[in-house]
Amino acid sequence: MISARLVQVIEDHAEQLTRGVIDDLLSSHHTPNYHHLTREELHHRIYDVYRNLGRWLSDETESAIEASYTQLGKKRLAEGIPLNEIVYSLGLIKNHLFEHIHFSGMVDTVVELHGDRELHRLVSRFFDKAVYYTVCGFEHAADWQCQSTTVKRAA
Repeated sequence: MISARLVQVIEDHAEQLTRGVIDDLLSSHHTPNYHHLTREELHHRIYDVYRNLGRWLSDETESAIEASYTQLGKKRLAEGIPLNEIVYSLGLIKNHLFEHIHFSGMVDTVVELHGDRELHRLVSRFFDKAVYYTVCGFEHAADWQCQSTTVKRAA
């Protein structure tokens, strides 16, 4: 079972985590097209991931993940952000989270270690879905083919 304490600590540090990701996005050579976006534009979505981590990790959010991240893909395409930078940014958000867990000393007991592993599994699954639906939204908006959002046309 996932440790509610671990999730709560992450949610409590959402602002700090968000600032770190934004700093990296706005300075990384991997994300040059994000450099023209304001901190405020980036803050909302990144903060939402961290602040509402428990909700995002629950089993009932597949449709919410699909809706939110499909929209993100469409929005980033409209902003001129290339797909590789979008995927990199999602990985950056995930990696900041894992680094925070690792370096914060949040895991003190064997039970918490098990919760940490479960959290790692659930976070990885969430980000896999977030990347998938972001790519689908981007592809759909670009009129490319994506299995989950493509409507088959009659010949």
